[in-house]
Amino acid sequence: MIVLITGKYFGFAKYSIILLNSRMFSLFLPFIRHYMEKRLFKDKVYTILANLVKAMANPHRLEIIDLLGQGERSVEEIAKETNMSVANASQHLQTLKQSNLVVVRKEGNFVHYRLASDNVYKSWHDLRAIGMESLAEVNKLVKDFRTERNSLEPVTMQQLLAKMHSRNIVLLDVRPGQEFSAGHIPNAINIPIDELATRIKELNKAKQYIAYCRGPFCVFADDAVQLLTKKGFKARRLEEGYPDWKLQFEPFTIS
Repeated sequence: MIVLITGKYFGFAKYSIILLNSRMFSLFLPFIRHYMEKRLFKDKVYTILANLVKAMANPHRLEIIDLLGQGERSVEEIAKETNMSVANASQHLQTLKQSNLVVVRKEGNFVHYRLASDNVYKSWHDLRAIGMESLAEVNKLVKDFRTERNSLEPVTMQQLLAKMHSRNIVLLDVRPGQEFSAGHIPNAINIPIDELATRIKELNKAKQYIAYCRGPFCVFADDAVQLLTKKGFKARRLEEGYPDWKLQFEPFTIS
């Protein structure tokens, strides 16, 4: 009897042909099965996980995950926020749903999506951190964008913790009211970026403002700092956003 053994399973450099009689083959068969089953198991597991990564490996889907980190959204809201058509947004959401990264809630004619768990946002958070640490291009894009707006060095989470008990510091959440209501950093006040120019008289120039929004790639806080500094206020942005606070410092505030 001739058995073809491959290096894929047994570490041989090339294919090897081994002549076995029936008895030898019966003794060798469990050994073959063991290594084939082990390889098949690994192939299946890594393929499933690779498909999960593939579901995220799209700029629009990453932005959707980042957006849903703020809270539940309808398809129409997601399409508007990401500058996509409703049809395109729906296709991307279906891909995420098929990989169990988002879940659906139906309300009348509307379909709402949210992240399947905080671990989905954490995976995006970790990927973003790797990109900012390892890819100079990402850091350059962020730095150049903020330099154009004359933004000061952003405040880190640890620096915020040290400042939060100061009476001179005001934490300004410039996200839409819906997102603020879903969850926010403790003691923050909410003035959505679209309302900041008309409500700026509510603020006190004797205070120092730390503006925050959805995260480091969200520009609401940059726009807020630019507006406030032009009006004579002392303002800086928080490096990260509310979902990042939520990951690091539970419990969090829900109104």
